[in-house]
Amino acid sequence: MSNKPGVAPLSEASKTSKPFLSPPSPKRSGSAARKYDYTRFRRILLILFLCLLPLVNPIVHGDGVGYYAYARAPLIQHNLHFEEDWRRANLLFSQSRTLPNGELLPSDYTETGYLNNLFSIGPALLWAPFLLAAHGIVLLSNALGAHIPADGFSFPYLLAMAIGTAVYGFLGLLLSYSLARKYVESRWAFLATLGIWGASSLPVYMYFNPAWSHAHSVFAVALFLWYWDRTRGSRTFPQWILLGLISGLMIDVYFANGVFLLLPLLESLVAYGHCWKAKEFRSAALLLGRDFCYLLTVILAFLPTLLTRYIIFGGFFRFGSYQHASWDWTAPYWHSILFSTEHGILTWTPILILALLGLFFAPRSAKSLTYFLSAGAAAFFYLISSYPDWHGIAAFGNRFFISLTPIFIFGLALLLQRFGRFFRSSSRAFVLAAAVLFLFVVWNAGFIFQWGAHLIPVRGPVSFAEVAHNQFYVVPRELSSDLRRYLFKRKALMQQIEQRDIQELPKDRSNP
Repeated sequence: MSNKPGVAPLSEASKTSKPFLSPPSPKRSGSAARKYDYTRFRRILLILFLCLLPLVNPIVHGDGVGYYAYARAPLIQHNLHFEEDWRRANLLFSQSRTLPNGELLPSDYTETGYLNNLFSIGPALLWAPFLLAAHGIVLLSNALGAHIPADGFSFPYLLAMAIGTAVYGFLGLLLSYSLARKYVESRWAFLATLGIWGASSLPVYMYFNPAWSHAHSVFAVALFLWYWDRTRGSRTFPQWILLGLISGLMIDVYFANGVFLLLPLLESLVAYGHCWKAKEFRSAALLLGRDFCYLLTVILAFLPTLLTRYIIFGGFFRFGSYQHASWDWTAPYWHSILFSTEHGILTWTPILILALLGLFFAPRSAKSLTYFLSAGAAAFFYLISSYPDWHGIAAFGNRFFISLTPIFIFGLALLLQRFGRFFRSSSRAFVLAAAVLFLFVVWNAGFIFQWGAHLIPVRGPVSFAEVAHNQFYVVPRELSSDLRRYLFKRKALMQQIEQRDIQELPKDRSNP
C-alpha cells in the first residue's frame, strides 16, 4: 500500500504488467493521460523527422525550377526575370525551352516580355525565411574569406530550400495529427500519421523532389483545416480575419487548394439556415459582415499571386496554360484517378483505401467534421477528374492528392480506432495495426525506389506484375548500394537518373 497522500494503491496485477506504451506514472486522470500521450507521440514524430533529415535532396529540377525561380530571382536579382533559372535548370527542363545556341525559345515569353512561369508563388513565400538565412550566411562567410557563389544556385541555398520543404511537410503532419487526435485516441492518430507519412506519395515530394509545391501544400491545407475546425462554431471577428489569411496562403501555395473554401461556405450556409429558422436576423447580418471581411482577407492574402499574374501574363486572372487546358467538367477521369495503373491513387498508394474507408466509421462526435472533410475531398476529386493531365505526368502516385494528406490521416485514424474495439487488449490491437501499417510502408519504400531508379516508367502506366517481381527480386539486391550512393554520392546519382529519364522520354506518350 502506498503511504503517499492522493495516490491510490496499486493492485498486484498492475505492479507486474503495464499496457503497451503506457505512461510510467501509476495513475493519471483521463485528461492528464491524453495530454501525456499527445506530447509523447509528438516527440516521437519529431525524433523520427530529425532522423530522416539526411534524406533531403538539395536539388531543383522539373516543375521545381518554376517554383524556386519565384524565390531566387527576387532575392538575388530583385526582379521576376527567370532567364538564368531556365538556363541553369536540369537538362530535361532546359532542353525543351532553349535553342541549339543556348538562347531561350521566343515562344516561351509572354506578351509582357517575361518568361512563362505558370507555377505558384506560395512555396517561395514559405521558403523566404530559410533562403534569407542562407543568403546572410553566404554573405558573411564570403566577408570572412570564403568564396561561395551568392547566386541562389550554390549548395547553401539549395540545402536551405530542401530543409525548409521538409520542415513544412513535417509541420503539416503535426497539424494533421493534432486534428485527428481531437476526435480519436492519440495512439491511433499517431499510427495514422506514421502510416500516411511512410506509405503515401508524400515522401517523394518531402525529400526527393523538395522544390515542388506538394509538401508545402500539406502544411497549408493542414493549417487551414486545423484552425478552421478549432474555431468552428464560435469564431470571433479576428479569427475570421486570421482564417482568411491562412486561406489565401493555401491558394497561393497550390491553386487547386481553393476548393477547400467550400468548407467555410458550407459552415456559413448552415448557420444562415439556423438563423432563418430561429428568426435571428441580426445574427445573420453579423455573420454576413464577417463572411464579407473573410472574403476580402482571402483576396488580400492572394494578392502575391494576382500581382505576379499581372506582371508576367498581363492580367490579374491569367494563369497561363492552366486556363487554356481542355478541361472537361463532366469529370471523365474519375475512374482512372482511382484505379489506373498510371498513377491511380488506390493502385499506387493502397493505404489510401483504408483512409477513405475510415471516413465511413466516424463516431458521433466526429460526424460533423467528417461530413465537411468528405465534401472538401469530393470537390477536390471532381476538380482533378476534370483536368486533362489528371495523372500528374511524371509523378509517383497521383501527386495532386497529396493536398488531402490531413483528410487521409483523419480517415485512417478513424478506421484504426474502430479496428481497436474488436480486441480486448488495446496493446495487442496497437501492435497488430502497427505491423500492418509497417508492411504498407515497406511496400511503398520499395515502390518509390523502383520509380526513382527508373526500374519502372516514371510516366504512363506500369505493369504491377513487374512491380511485384521487382519488389521481391530486384529491390533487395540494389537498394543498399543505391542508398549509399544517395547518401554519399548524390550528385552523380542524380545525373545518372536524369540521363535515364532523357533516354526514356521518346518512348513516353507525353512530355513534361
